[in-house]
Amino acid sequence: MKTRIPAAVLAGSILLALPGAAVRSGAQQYQPSIGQSGKDVIWVPTPEELVAAMLDMAAVTPDDYVIDLGSGDGRIVIAAAKRGARALGIEYNPDMVELSKNNALKEGVADRATFIQGDIFEADFSRATVLTMYLLPSLNVKLRPKILEMKPGTRVVSHAFDMEDWQPDRTINVDERTAYLWIVPAKVEGIWTWRNPSSTAELTLRQTFQKIEGSLKIEGRELALRNARLEGDRITFSVEDNSAAAGEYTGRVSGNTITGIVKKAGGAEVKWTAARK
Repeated sequence: MKTRIPAAVLAGSILLALPGAAVRSGAQQYQPSIGQSGKDVIWVPTPEELVAAMLDMAAVTPDDYVIDLGSGDGRIVIAAAKRGARALGIEYNPDMVELSKNNALKEGVADRATFIQGDIFEADFSRATVLTMYLLPSLNVKLRPKILEMKPGTRVVSHAFDMEDWQPDRTINVDERTAYLWIVPAKVEGIWTWRNPSSTAELTLRQTFQKIEGSLKIEGRELALRNARLEGDRITFSVEDNSAAAGEYTGRVSGNTITGIVKKAGGAEVKWTAARK
């Protein structure tokens, strides 16, 4: 996406330029200029090595659908398409959109790399499995509610700027440039009825983004969950006690249901479920 520049920088290959920021002369191909004004940020291209590192961090595969918010000259979308993924760029500047389409044709990936003219704050990007962006912190936070409604497990990569109190799951540095990765967490806050084949208990979970904590109330005692983690729709924790609930838990969250396996002392594995009240 871009190199950091003071003022209203960014959007990685992602920046949005105002219509009419530049005009073609005759049939000559449109040539954007670094630092040109955009709707929300200015345009600065992301170095190719950082583009590659961001896609690596998101573990992009041919099974993914990558959407780049403010796709600029299309380089992130094209790079994702070269990995076999389907990819879409959403860009405000129509000249940039046409340039990106031409670039995708030249690179032989026009069948997998598509571009549309649009406003990232109005566009529907909910189908993405990987979302890339290079926006100011205030814009990231403005987009955050929509991002948190995306499917749990969606990977979100941002160049240079974070999402304030939503801490990243991973951070990398490439040539003194920083990129952040978040994995959209499932919503697990609440009180759940926990069951295994021989017991029933009350599971309470508290959540701040992907950070969770909680307790299990069983046999008249309330046991704190240990090592509780949430990554997308995958939840893990342990209960250290001599009760029927003791063990190491893994599970998958699907709406108001969790299903999984608890590994007991000695290695036995038992199925468990939980339903949100």
